[in-house]
Amino acid sequence: MNALLGVIFHFIGGFASGSFYMPYKKVKGWNWESFWIVGGLFSWLIVPPLAAYLTIPGFVEIIKSTGGAVIGLTYFFGVLWGIGGLTYGLGVRYLGVSLGSSIILGLCMVFGAVIPAIYYDFHPVADKDTFSMMLHSGWGMTVLFGLLICIVGIIVSGKAGVMKEKELSAAAATASNTEYKFALGMLVSIVSGVLSACFNFGLEAGQVMGTIANDAWKLANPGQGEFLYRNNVIYVVLLWGGLTTNFIWCMILNARNKTFGDYTNKQTPLLKNYIFSALAGTTWFLQFFFYGMGESKLGNGPSSWILHMAFIILVANMWGLVLKEWKGVSKKTNRTIIAGIVIIIVSVLVVGYGNNNHH
Repeated sequence: MNALLGVIFHFIGGFASGSFYMPYKKVKGWNWESFWIVGGLFSWLIVPPLAAYLTIPGFVEIIKSTGGAVIGLTYFFGVLWGIGGLTYGLGVRYLGVSLGSSIILGLCMVFGAVIPAIYYDFHPVADKDTFSMMLHSGWGMTVLFGLLICIVGIIVSGKAGVMKEKELSAAAATASNTEYKFALGMLVSIVSGVLSACFNFGLEAGQVMGTIANDAWKLANPGQGEFLYRNNVIYVVLLWGGLTTNFIWCMILNARNKTFGDYTNKQTPLLKNYIFSALAGTTWFLQFFFYGMGESKLGNGPSSWILHMAFIILVANMWGLVLKEWKGVSKKTNRTIIAGIVIIIVSVLVVGYGNNNHH
């Protein structure tokens, strides 16, 4: 039952992440940097401490009592992840929701799932699965096989993107995605995919805070398993790093593009723009709110990360089809992107099966 609940929580988180960019498409008359940072203030500054306040008594004291080295490392990974998150927005901007998300999150999944497990081989931590453990167990090999299947799905999705670019005329490309730029989009997507994995590293670095919250909850609620919201205190610190990176870059773009006026431009639907940006930012945070709940049920960092990323890729690709980002392409290209989605679904099922057999 725990494994099933974990998968469900990861699906809800994946749906939130795969859908968060949709409200931004309702923003009118603002430049990218303006709506991105308004949404980001909710994602990284406003909603995380609110979530921690509602779920973890004394979360501020937990942060204050944590050593500076842990806080600093968690924040540092947040800064690196912030660069990945920033380029995620650019990747989606240039490649579209489906292809951009597939490339970025696929790379993020591989690095985020495998590197911490390898790290724990050299620096063992209680209750953390190492790469060696995965290689020498049936459930671990199943999870890694699921990861391999997902990589195949990502390659197929990428192939569909290349086919799309070759087939669409400039006019058709503009109609489906006003800023479709394959080469530039691939570059920023690769950077984003690698650095976005730092979010998982930051979670691992800040586990001291999560453990304190977990132990306090288990003491107050004996016999009720692991604390669903243990990661919420880590997010507060980790997302400060993401805010730092994104705020600096968006302010630079505002200055360079002379777009500071967006925030007060009465020629645009200001209230709607702020509401949709806030909705996008809040939806973005919900992915990790439910990620923490899923991980607490599965109790396995690598496979939790794989499931989370696979669900995001799946949802983002489905949104791409709904938004008709693939309109005007051949049946062969449509079949290719659908095949990519199906392969990713299979990978999710395989990872879920491996998780169910864990321990």
